[in-house]
Amino acid sequence: MASEWNWESGEGLLGIDDPADWDAAYERGESGLGTAAIGLAFNCPLEEASPRIIKAMRLPDRGQRGFAYTAAGTAARVNGELTPELYAALRAEGHGGLAETAVDDTLDYVPFRELPPWFKWRKVASKVQDKLATWRLNITYAAEDARKALSRRR
Repeated sequence: MASEWNWESGEGLLGIDDPADWDAAYERGESGLGTAAIGLAFNCPLEEASPRIIKAMRLPDRGQRGFAYTAAGTAARVNGELTPELYAALRAEGHGGLAETAVDDTLDYVPFRELPPWFKWRKVASKVQDKLATWRLNITYAAEDARKALSRRR
């Protein structure tokens, strides 16, 4: 259904379901390939979408690369797993910048036992950071409450 794909405006690309259409657009140098990678993540088996998502992560347009990382996060949400190549690409980008949401989605939607070691480490580190932030806020609130109580006594 390549006639439905408007590569210039991006309209309809989230519905792309044929990796051959994506490949042909890549060869033509179309814009919107990152957006279409999200469509592949929704509509194609992970093994078919993964190589195209990886290619989209290397596009020169930063915005389209961002959509490619969104596609990786979408693939994690939809499938509950990623391919070794997608795990490697997310790890290479790190937990920040373009890959931050994709890494977070991977940590949230892929079972811990299925995660590669770096992602397990990120999950544990994230939980520790969250706990420390919670403790800091609790101490801050307790100190503020104590200050207010003391100021009322004067």
